[in-house]
Amino acid sequence: MTTWLNMTPISTAILMWSEFHHIYLVSPRISATSEDPPCPSAIMKFSLVAALVVVLAIGCESGSLVKRDIPAEIETLTKYFQDAIETVKSHELISQAQGYLEEGKTQITPLTDKIQEHAEKIQEQMKPFVSDIEKQVRPMADNLQAQFMPLVDKMQAQFKPLADDLQAQMEQLFQTVVDQTKALLPPQ
Repeated sequence: MTTWLNMTPISTAILMWSEFHHIYLVSPRISATSEDPPCPSAIMKFSLVAALVVVLAIGCESGSLVKRDIPAEIETLTKYFQDAIETVKSHELISQAQGYLEEGKTQITPLTDKIQEHAEKIQEQMKPFVSDIEKQVRPMADNLQAQFMPLVDKMQAQFKPLADDLQAQMEQLFQTVVDQTKALLPPQ
């Protein structure tokens, strides 16, 4: 990690710009309105300040510029400014997209209200048909139940003695097992 003291003014300006770019433009912002993109005027103000710092740094170190790789530093600065411009443009595109979404939402809302009204009307129109079908099916269901109840009662009457006999046999078997188990235990 490079410290601020060991850096040249141009490198310091580049580092300041990259930190600003990362904190305010790349990383998500934490604020009361976190959905809002950073203000383009604030970005432009900071860009101007960063450019001013670079110009001052170049002026202060004009004597030592001969020893440096100027095209590389200029290329780095150009890249950072291009990234900033792209970020500002992307925020403008995001705000335009949000505007289109809001406009679409306002256009769709009346349609959904009309669909809801039609659904309620259809439901009201279906109520008489449903009640009519219920009136026709109810006697058939009652008739079917009346026909099957004697059969169910007859089957229950036939199975009741068998179930009682099975229960008596199981109780007798259980008692036999208990008695034989007691006989196998040593006397106390």
